[in-house]
Amino acid sequence: MSFPSDRSGPRSEQRLPGPSTLAVHAGEDRHKLGHAITDPVICASTFTFKDSQAVIDYIEQDQERGEYGRYGTPGEMVVERKLAAMEGGEEAILYSSGMAAIVGLFMSKLNSGDEVVFFDECYHRSREFCAKHLSRFGVVTRQVKACDYEAMEAAITPQTRLVVSESPTNPHLSVVDLERFADLGRRHGVDTLIDATLATPYNARPIEFGIDFVLHSATKYMGGHNDLLAGVIVGQSEKLADVRTLRGIMGAVNSAHNLYLLQRGLKTFELRMLRHNANGQAVAEFLENHPAVERVYYPGLASHPYHEVARRTMRGYGGLVTFLIKNADWRVTADVVDRSRIARIAPSLGGVETLIEQPLVMSYYQCTVEERKRFGIPDNMIRLACGIENEEDIIADLEQALAGVQRT
Repeated sequence: MSFPSDRSGPRSEQRLPGPSTLAVHAGEDRHKLGHAITDPVICASTFTFKDSQAVIDYIEQDQERGEYGRYGTPGEMVVERKLAAMEGGEEAILYSSGMAAIVGLFMSKLNSGDEVVFFDECYHRSREFCAKHLSRFGVVTRQVKACDYEAMEAAITPQTRLVVSESPTNPHLSVVDLERFADLGRRHGVDTLIDATLATPYNARPIEFGIDFVLHSATKYMGGHNDLLAGVIVGQSEKLADVRTLRGIMGAVNSAHNLYLLQRGLKTFELRMLRHNANGQAVAEFLENHPAVERVYYPGLASHPYHEVARRTMRGYGGLVTFLIKNADWRVTADVVDRSRIARIAPSLGGVETLIEQPLVMSYYQCTVEERKRFGIPDNMIRLACGIENEEDIIADLEQALAGVQRT
């Protein structure tokens, strides 16, 4: 959809709509079926044509309408336009999950003999897909230390097709210098991908720095209520054409109700992010000064190694806080998690409820000690995903959970 220009200043200074305005209105028609203010939930797997000429017109004119649900639905098109506008990209492609999105991109862009270079702090399932599955098709994955741009540049070969990172990373919350990362890909003629799930389009917009593809697990902050799975890739339409074609073949699409939930969740996106950011900062500051805490990973803290990069590239720092319990083994750390009363023990993040987990137990339990050491997952690590509860209540909950550590 188009928005009226801001007439408060000179024409050359007219500003773009803000995050909430985009989240509420972008991608939607002003007047909708039945004069409703919300888009209808269209539960249809297939869409009809009035005659054969209409089919021909659809194909030849590349009309934006439904044909078969695997290729796109009216509700999906609305949400895709909204997400593209929020991220500042030309086009967005929705998937059934964040993992489906990254798999769809890789399968579209990589062939046997190609190579992909990762910063090594990444979601363990992304790493697993590359190491265990892409390798079966002759694709080589190289991993280098997170935010070591010289090492990444040295790892690029004539066969490299993608350089990939999260920003911030999970669970260490390292922050990539997006401008430097984009320049690295541009100079070598290699596409760049940033998984910005933890940042969200509110806190960072990688495309503005020259990144080619941005990935989100929309399950997290975009949906915001821990009640749906979805993923999205955003970028230039030309570069996404083959990605959309393959998605239509693979069929990793969403249901009509899922799309409705995502669109509804996005309406309060900025409001929720303001609270997530505030809670994350307050909790990180509390933990950094707690005698039972050895270290806090949070880019909003001056002590974080990438704090200055975060200040330059991010608006806020999100609700995820990772910390280490001082002089604790895995059982003492697990006790802290178990004593939490507000935070629920669960994977994921970005919902209205605060979630807590011990990465050793939740995601890396079946890894060897050597693997956990290599991935930077010590036994005394806790990952807290702050929800939108009142910050004083989250802090009080942590205080009582940590009290037991002080007595041991």
